[in-house]
Amino acid sequence: MANWEGITEFVAVAETESFTTAAKRLNTSVANVSRQIQALETRLETKLFQRTTRKVSATEEGNLFYQHCRRVLDGLADAERALTNLQSHPTGKLKLTAPLSYGEKFIAPIINDFAIEHPNLHVDMVLTNQQQDLIENGFDLAIRLGVLQDSSLVAKKLAQRKQYVCASPAYLDKHGSPHTLAELDQHNCLLGTLDYWRFDDSGKHRNIRVSGNLRCNSGPALRDAALKGLGLVQLPDYYVEQHLRSGELVALLSPHNRSLEGIWAVYPSNHFLSTKVKILIDFLAERLSSKKTP
Repeated sequence: MANWEGITEFVAVAETESFTTAAKRLNTSVANVSRQIQALETRLETKLFQRTTRKVSATEEGNLFYQHCRRVLDGLADAERALTNLQSHPTGKLKLTAPLSYGEKFIAPIINDFAIEHPNLHVDMVLTNQQQDLIENGFDLAIRLGVLQDSSLVAKKLAQRKQYVCASPAYLDKHGSPHTLAELDQHNCLLGTLDYWRFDDSGKHRNIRVSGNLRCNSGPALRDAALKGLGLVQLPDYYVEQHLRSGELVALLSPHNRSLEGIWAVYPSNHFLSTKVKILIDFLAERLSSKKTP
């Protein structure tokens, strides 16, 4: 087994370019990672990394060694996957992340049902609006909404959503209704995490910068503000359709509504899709695609 010692630590450092991040990824100490790398270099009689106070980078020999080690570890992962495929019930740890409000309302209840069906799984779910580095933080899966920014991730569409610009009748009676995108400058636009809203204009996607006197990273909070007449809001269908049907909110700028956006399950492209992750993705897709808007 001595020939295997330090390989996992070496690959983690090579991929993260950081002893600290590698230790976090492996749930061990920086000292242990450093010790394993030093022992590996001594055994191989080869310097594997160039170290500075700001960065760790693989040497030419280190890069060559990494390519072979990565294939070996992937082979081991494939072997474990083959065993997992024989199991009727997935086991082990499953770590995922999702946006806070959407996760609380839609993802968490589905994950809870999934955990009931698979009691041998240990599920670690992190709900946050901060976009997580999946590799660095050890996530198997992330739920992301709308336009994906990171092309290095593998994405599977679970469902889709429609964005609405809307306001309360009381606000519109007082301030009037915008009929063009240019008129948004004349209105109090309630902001989420972005400084712009997304539209389709003459067949092209446009991001229109808007402004207002309220910003919040919570969809339900923005919806409440719109219901109380504070301003215009752009929110996905699952937050507002009930209130559009009741007349508490009025849809605006309908010709410019963005074409349907995806709700995605994403995972790192250099990770194989384990059975437990595949089962979860299929479970989420089935539940979300059949879920009626509240």
